[in-house]
Amino acid sequence: MALRRIITGSAFAVALLAGGVAQAHPHLVGSSPRANSGVAATNRVSLTFSERLLAPMSGGDVIMTGHPGVPHHMPMKIGGFKASVAPDGKTLQFIAARPLAKGSYQVKWHAVAADTHRVAGAFAFQVR
Repeated sequence: MALRRIITGSAFAVALLAGGVAQAHPHLVGSSPRANSGVAATNRVSLTFSERLLAPMSGGDVIMTGHPGVPHHMPMKIGGFKASVAPDGKTLQFIAARPLAKGSYQVKWHAVAADTHRVAGAFAFQVR
């Protein structure tokens, strides 16, 4: 009976640990520009995560979703952005040679950390 309790207790502990590992996906903890904010022209978008990222498996796109004076602007992926992971290992950055034009934008991102599970998300901001 005591052996059964030890085995059952050990199995429970392993299940708890495995569950903790499965929950260890990177979470977006901040961005620049911040979600739903308005900013001056910028050529950089930075996303900070809760864990170190695997650079070859993390990235995304910057998409223009609205342009002043164009009533029904079709979303358009903005070319020229280079995605990379910063030296801190937790910041995914998109850098372009030129600042973004006035308008509304969406950043669609995906990130992978040591657990190799891909997480994805999106947020919007405006350039004034």
